[in-house]
Amino acid sequence: MRKILVGVSGASGMPLALRLLGHLSAMPEVELSCIVSEGSAAVLAAECGMGPGELTGHARHVYPADDLGAGPASGSWWRGEGGPAAMLVVPCSMGTLGALASGATRNLLQRAADVALKESLRLVLVTRESPLSAIHLRNMLCLREAGAVIMPFSPGFYLRPQSLTAMLDHFCGRILDQAGIAHNLGRWAPENAASAPPSPHTSQGDQP
Repeated sequence: MRKILVGVSGASGMPLALRLLGHLSAMPEVELSCIVSEGSAAVLAAECGMGPGELTGHARHVYPADDLGAGPASGSWWRGEGGPAAMLVVPCSMGTLGALASGATRNLLQRAADVALKESLRLVLVTRESPLSAIHLRNMLCLREAGAVIMPFSPGFYLRPQSLTAMLDHFCGRILDQAGIAHNLGRWAPENAASAPPSPHTSQGDQP
């Protein structure tokens, strides 16, 4: 079993977090744990009309964000049999990003990500903000240099997604790629592009 910890901070992007947790929970080789920040509850209600249980219900282990004594706060928790552990912060708010860049972590989600960095484990931060200030960009560079993967939620259109769910699933696949987790959510290949259905809004005059 490979230990995967998903942290959900209070940024926009809850549909992506829900899809990712759903896919991970269906993988028998994954031991899925979850930390949901207090700030995410209001965003989840606004974007999906759901409560935090819809997120945490996918996980085998759920840790309260205010419990700094929980397992993920210690480097020894991350070690065990199976493939290398990884943490995915989806979505990652600029507040969480700033806390990690400064090393001043104040809740379990931030502390767990800090531990993943110091233990040289895979940490994927799916950031959500636009436009970005110089402070945001410096924080991203700082964390990239420290070993984190900075992965802004920038959906691709080259597979011609026909629904929001298809777009979210494609990006979930890209997150799983960065964590080194095998999946069947699709990725770009010439044959995929050739066989994708044409967009109903594309005319011959729209071609480059």
